[in-house]
Amino acid sequence: MTQQKRVAVLTSGGDAPGMNACIRAVVLACEQNGHECIGYKHGYNGLLNQEYTEFTADIIHNLIQQGGTVLHSARCLEFKTQEAAQRAASNLDALNIDTLIVIGGDGSFRGAMHLSNHWDGQVIGLPGTIDNDIAGTDATIGYYTAIETAVSSIDKVRDTADAFERLFLVEVMGRHAGFLALSAALASAADYVVLPELFNGEEETLNDIHAQLTVRRELRGNISYIIVLAENVWPGGINDLSQRLNALTNSEVRPVILGHVQRGGSPVSQDRILATQLGAHAVSLVGKPVNAVMVGEVNGKPCEVPLPMTWESTKPLDESAVQTMQALINSRYA
Repeated sequence: MTQQKRVAVLTSGGDAPGMNACIRAVVLACEQNGHECIGYKHGYNGLLNQEYTEFTADIIHNLIQQGGTVLHSARCLEFKTQEAAQRAASNLDALNIDTLIVIGGDGSFRGAMHLSNHWDGQVIGLPGTIDNDIAGTDATIGYYTAIETAVSSIDKVRDTADAFERLFLVEVMGRHAGFLALSAALASAADYVVLPELFNGEEETLNDIHAQLTVRRELRGNISYIIVLAENVWPGGINDLSQRLNALTNSEVRPVILGHVQRGGSPVSQDRILATQLGAHAVSLVGKPVNAVMVGEVNGKPCEVPLPMTWESTKPLDESAVQTMQALINSRYA
């Protein structure tokens, strides 16, 4: 029989749809395995301030479909210090916590690794970010929902773009990775997509868009044209790109920044399932000789990856998706 342990869970950094589903899975799996479970509020800030909640059936009831995080989230610069990590370790020991489960992105995992260097307990990470930029897992919790949100928004932009035969720039999130932009562009039948992984400079990108648009207009006249732009890739930002395209193409270019709407909403089925499976697998590791790892999913199966590998390796875009994008979008009129 599994020895009873005390488990704590927190959500850190940018929120992602499916975090609540993951919390629910952790709590239920702990209950199934005879472990006690508490939740720290407001990320690492709650850990430093000993701000936590005891989970009840009411807290996790109907939680799987809710966006955001019932534990709330935050960024905690203070946690980078040695003193903060030591205080967190003392707080965990004061509550007799054996295992801390951290749901978040690579910044949260760096914090988890920092804590692991100052605490004797077990630390496990779960990938929760819409950016899908965590190495060691095929997908991150929240990514699939963010794609749906972005595509839904781009579809609506297409409606008004068609009505006025306009060129629209749509900026999506992703931090410094192009996973969300690539998937959203493919699913929305965008006409061009600008990705950080494939960015060849401002002038080459401008000339390429102009050439593609020119051929398209020769073939079909003045119809709508949608460009998906990954955030942080264009040096001057979306407004600069909009102004330069306006001058270059003699078009009325409208910029649209989707922003934080991509981080909200009820998680889609893929995110609910991923969050549930990863959360349950994390709890299955409680008490085992496994520490400072992220639980991810590769080829449909859960796996454990050392935390440093999640940020030391750069996760590549899916080669097949890139080839499809080049053939049907960026090089369609080459």
